[in-house]
Amino acid sequence: MPKVLLIDDDVELTSLLSEYLVEEGFEVESSDDARAGIVQIADAGVDIIILDVMMPRMNGIDALQRIRRRSEVPIIMLTAKGDDVDRISGLNLGADDYIAKPCSPGELVARIRAVLRRAGKPGAGEVDNLRAGELALHSGTRTAKLYDTPVELTGTEYSILEILVRNAGQLVSKQEISRHVFGRGLAPYDRRIDVHISSVRQKLGSRTDGTTWIKSVRGQGYQLLQET
Repeated sequence: MPKVLLIDDDVELTSLLSEYLVEEGFEVESSDDARAGIVQIADAGVDIIILDVMMPRMNGIDALQRIRRRSEVPIIMLTAKGDDVDRISGLNLGADDYIAKPCSPGELVARIRAVLRRAGKPGAGEVDNLRAGELALHSGTRTAKLYDTPVELTGTEYSILEILVRNAGQLVSKQEISRHVFGRGLAPYDRRIDVHISSVRQKLGSRTDGTTWIKSVRGQGYQLLQET
């Protein structure tokens, strides 16, 4: 079972990501301080590190440099959205990948598995294919096909569809979708999930009986309908 070390001072995000990673078959250690996290690397025997750039006391770039002096453990950097300076600095200093915050737990898991594969290590609980009737998802490439025809989805749309396919036929709350996609709960009056669901519906089109693939349950969430 691969062990992940999360180093991030956002305790809420770390808790949500840890819970999701455990469900996906990973063992998880966490630290809200980069200096303490560096000590844990040797003690915990981690297989991959998720390292936030913006942290007090010691930032992620300085922590990355210190880690690389003693270890080649794979590292994925968490950077502010659109911050190309941090991304380029991290990659130049030896980071294996980066992902912008707020990040989708589903995308983070896919990135972790891809980095572990490149490092010749197994990815825990890896499932390459998900299927609900004629709707098929490939988690490794984060692509979707319907009746063997590719469906062009954004990263966020794929993450939403992924959690619905994993729970096909069951109601999935908006809060659960938000935690899976954005790494945190949904704020009051936030309609991002509804907007993305509308786009996914449009791209999937209608089922063979003329109804939508995704059913809305007012005030509760969404359900991916099974074909009959």
